[in-house]
Amino acid sequence: MIELLEFIGLKIRISKKKNSLDILNNGDKVNTLAPYKLVKTMRAGVLVLGSLLSKYKKAKVSLPGGCAIGTRPVDLHLLALKKLGAKIKIKDGYIIAEAKKGLKGRKIIFPSISVGATENALLAAFNAKGKTTLKNCAIEPEIKDLISFLIKLGAKIKFSGRTIIINESANKKLKAKHKVMFDRIEAGTYIIAGALVGQKIVIDKIRPSIIKTEIDILKKIGVLIKKNKSSITILNNKNLKKINIATKPYPGFPTDLQAQLMVLLTQVKGTSKIKEDIFENRFMHVSELNRMGAKIETKNKIAIINGPTSLTGAEVMATDLRASVSLVLAGLVADNRTIINRIYHLDRGYEFLEKKLKSCKAEIRRV
Repeated sequence: MIELLEFIGLKIRISKKKNSLDILNNGDKVNTLAPYKLVKTMRAGVLVLGSLLSKYKKAKVSLPGGCAIGTRPVDLHLLALKKLGAKIKIKDGYIIAEAKKGLKGRKIIFPSISVGATENALLAAFNAKGKTTLKNCAIEPEIKDLISFLIKLGAKIKFSGRTIIINESANKKLKAKHKVMFDRIEAGTYIIAGALVGQKIVIDKIRPSIIKTEIDILKKIGVLIKKNKSSITILNNKNLKKINIATKPYPGFPTDLQAQLMVLLTQVKGTSKIKEDIFENRFMHVSELNRMGAKIETKNKIAIINGPTSLTGAEVMATDLRASVSLVLAGLVADNRTIINRIYHLDRGYEFLEKKLKSCKAEIRRV
């Protein structure tokens, strides 16, 4: 993402000491092109579309890449931008958008819930004239975090339930300071890791209230969890119980933790079921887990997990971000050595994964 922003023309200063980024706009020296080479492996790259179109009245953005976990079209993104007055065409793998007179606020009703489309619509509406109303929005904590940042920049935004209202503001600010919220999927992954290995693990600098659903489900399975204001302690994994769940938009159980939970359920006595209600091709990790000894069947949108099973280390292949980390978790409890290929997926979602797991006495290394 930093490479993409720098290509567009922004100056990025990284402070590893402060763990911070300074993002500086060079004014009019902006490239409204987001090329394929910088967007192909990162779905979030499409989010520059709304911002560029809103501020500079044109944008040419490559269709995004990311994880191959099923159909993930950008039609809802384009629907919102067209409603705001943009003329859009797709040519040679690029979204070419233009709004010569600028974007104008309208009422937009999303036919289905989409995090990315909600974010792009918010960014586009930031500089739109008049009032923009977004209905049937995603309400993930990351959306609320983005709204908080835009308000710091002078945006007039109100939200209630799945409705967001953005009013035109004449008091835009040139700078703001913002602390990005913790990665709740990363936190959830480490909570499940703690439940798997059955030893005391503390996940710090988080907000347990944001991941209440995940915590409640793990407690229902039988994981002993202690919550504090900004941390969670995993105490043990004794007497785990089977469960049937389905992935849902927030505040439901996230699809991005489905693969990790599946690994935990291989160690639970009885038959558990996970229904994948978000993406239609998100069971690609199943065949790799079965290579390690898991007993998992899939029927349409449902994965049936029979446990407990003793996992055995094997050479496996990561197919996407969350599938790759599920194989890491499986390797933590498997006998012998597990070798995971195509680990480049991991680095898109987990920072210092090996270091963090080693701090919990895991034997893991990158080769």
